[in-house]
Amino acid sequence: MTRMIAAWVRPRLIEPLPAELGINAELPVFYVLPRTAWSDTWLLGSLTSRHGLPAADSRRRFAGLSLPGCLALPRRRQRHPAGHAPPFEALIERLEADPALAVQLVPVSIFWGRAPGKRFGFWRMVAADSWQLTGRLRRLLAVLVNRRSVEIHFGAPLMLRDLCDGREPALTNRKAARLLRVHFRRVRSRVLGPDLSHRRTLIEGVASSPHVGQVIDELAGEGRQSRPRLERRARRYGHEIASNMTYPVLRFMDGLLRRLWNRLYDGVDVRGLEAIKPLAEDHTLVYVPCHRSHIDYLLLSYVLYQEGLMPPHVAAGRNLDMPLVGPLLRRGGAFFLRRSFRDNRLYGAVFNEYLHRLIARGHPLEYFMEGGRSRSGRMLPARPGMLAMTLRSFLRSHAAGQPQPLAFIPVYIGYERVIESASYQRELRGGRKRKETPLSLLRVLGKLRQPFGRVSLNIGELLRLADYLDHELGRQWRSEPGPQPAWLNDLVPRLGETLNRRINATAALNPVNMVALVLLATPHHAIEERLLVRQLSLLAKLQRRMPGPTRASLPEGDPEAWVEQALVLGMIQRRDQSLGDILLADTQQASQLGWYRNNVLHLFALAGLTAFAFRHQPRHSLDELEALLAPGWPILARELMVTPPPDLREALAAMLEVLVEQELLEPDGQGGWQRFEERLEAGESLDLLGQLMQPSLERGYLLLAVLIHTGTGRLTAESLAEHSRLLAERLAVLSGLDAPEFFDTRLFVSLVESLELEGWLWRDPEDRLTFDDRLRDAARRSSKLFDPALRHRLQLITRRTE
Repeated sequence: MTRMIAAWVRPRLIEPLPAELGINAELPVFYVLPRTAWSDTWLLGSLTSRHGLPAADSRRRFAGLSLPGCLALPRRRQRHPAGHAPPFEALIERLEADPALAVQLVPVSIFWGRAPGKRFGFWRMVAADSWQLTGRLRRLLAVLVNRRSVEIHFGAPLMLRDLCDGREPALTNRKAARLLRVHFRRVRSRVLGPDLSHRRTLIEGVASSPHVGQVIDELAGEGRQSRPRLERRARRYGHEIASNMTYPVLRFMDGLLRRLWNRLYDGVDVRGLEAIKPLAEDHTLVYVPCHRSHIDYLLLSYVLYQEGLMPPHVAAGRNLDMPLVGPLLRRGGAFFLRRSFRDNRLYGAVFNEYLHRLIARGHPLEYFMEGGRSRSGRMLPARPGMLAMTLRSFLRSHAAGQPQPLAFIPVYIGYERVIESASYQRELRGGRKRKETPLSLLRVLGKLRQPFGRVSLNIGELLRLADYLDHELGRQWRSEPGPQPAWLNDLVPRLGETLNRRINATAALNPVNMVALVLLATPHHAIEERLLVRQLSLLAKLQRRMPGPTRASLPEGDPEAWVEQALVLGMIQRRDQSLGDILLADTQQASQLGWYRNNVLHLFALAGLTAFAFRHQPRHSLDELEALLAPGWPILARELMVTPPPDLREALAAMLEVLVEQELLEPDGQGGWQRFEERLEAGESLDLLGQLMQPSLERGYLLLAVLIHTGTGRLTAESLAEHSRLLAERLAVLSGLDAPEFFDTRLFVSLVESLELEGWLWRDPEDRLTFDDRLRDAARRSSKLFDPALRHRLQLITRRTE
């Protein structure tokens, strides 16, 4: 039978690989299964034979004992002492008798297909593993049906001697079984997710919950509608919101998406996922990816499914609940929410209760904090809605004495080319966003023959919510009753900012965004190929040597290969020249490249700012450099969503060392640093690096020029942002800069907010912005970053529009 199983079954996932188990070849090994199943034993026997591991389907001789190589825990309901006790007691007796002996137990979980444990059809009942125990007939059908969907999860070897503490062997036997059952339960929870109730039962429980009932009583008491009508509406809202995750659809979408990625993309590079798997066993995981494309909805679920983790329930906008597409997404785990429901208390109560039940039961979630896809390529500020509801649910469970550990998983998703590139450019230029329809899918299908490169998915630094609250608030939050403490509204924006920074910290550099960083730093979006290759190599070296912790990833290959990839994707053009090829981007390509540059611009914020300081002033001491950059650095860091270093002076000193190491600067012999006077290539590379920050610095200087020229107490935040945007648009036209994101309104709104948060601005009783001489002095110092001609142009355009 072992040979038949080996010939029939093709495991989809083996984790970890057998060579990585760390089994001590000099010690006896016994494999442990969570339950007795001949199919599992035969499959494990074929697997161990194929990979050169101690055979699972042969007997072991150990200290006079003869035992099978594969043991199984008895079912808990079987309490008979004879024949159904955990099978380790004889081994433990030998270990207690001879301290020189040792034995390894290797737990193995085998899943013949995966089902979330809810009823959704005949094939699930007969063929997929779930939380329910499987009978012999079902297991036979599972072997026949799921031959290509089998997952094998090995646990770390357990030294049985470590559990021997001189007690009765029977007690140690039960202790070993208890530890193994906990391990198997955690693996099962990680792979299958928590056991789901029937969707109809879940919706009924939400609609009849005390929290929803309280809102119904309030609305009925106001005389708006009768209570029965409000109850019916609550159930209708529940059906509108709730997902209907079904295993056949997950299987179908797995196959469909595998073909899509192979057809549309050259592959998916995944980094950092190993940190999630131990956490998935006992935490509610909340995945918070950046939102760059509609593909994001599908990509993360596909990757998690492929890696043996339960796909999350995904919060999707109600605009995606359209014919054909909506039901498919709902069965793939999507639950739908309206863009705004602040004025609909009943809908808000139903949605909050539904979300709480998912979180309290440990179901993994996914939502996009930005609220919508980024049209500019930048990380957008986190909206507070879903974060606040998640926090309230966590606090509610804690107050009820049933705390469920919760961890946020920041996820960066990066593309070499996005499907929506053309629509993003149209919307940035003022075009209206087109409504999603099933027909829009046909337009996507028409692009399948175009090259789209690779996709990167990087997992950032995890955030355990309880630890974060302890750090931010101390432990007093644990004793505060209720899900709506006074500190909640202030904490949510800080939490969103922290998660955004962790997403950005794990960004993926790829050939397109690296070429965009260099090419868009040139005046006319054209550069000699040899210089482009040299600058790409410099950026890669800087990223490897950047001071401070970094989780960003670099693309495979060398700069020459990166250039060729950008050419293949149609992002740039090559013009042959006898003196050396020139690479350039036309107007449309340059506009598109801006989106990809903005994905990763933050990774070079401090390097670019330091280089920019030497653009018009050839020498600086560390004191001068710190005084010049300190006022604007927190504003720039907030705009680009990077974590500021604990000490700017130390970070600048480390950055100067890196630039000296890369031969872009040299010590001046007087304790400072200077540009090379005669090495033109070094100066050219330094200028290109500094040019990365010029658009952000120009925006900030333009806004300060408007504010200071107008005077204190004369502009509101909205009027300042709008006036600055209009001037930026005018400057872009006069400068021949065709980059709509340069005068994006949200950037100026964010600038004003940052100035307020840093204490440079405050509001008077009439909500007008006021400032003092500190802002004037800071603006005067920062103006030294720019050459006199640019300062004059910015001041001139400000005065001419009065």
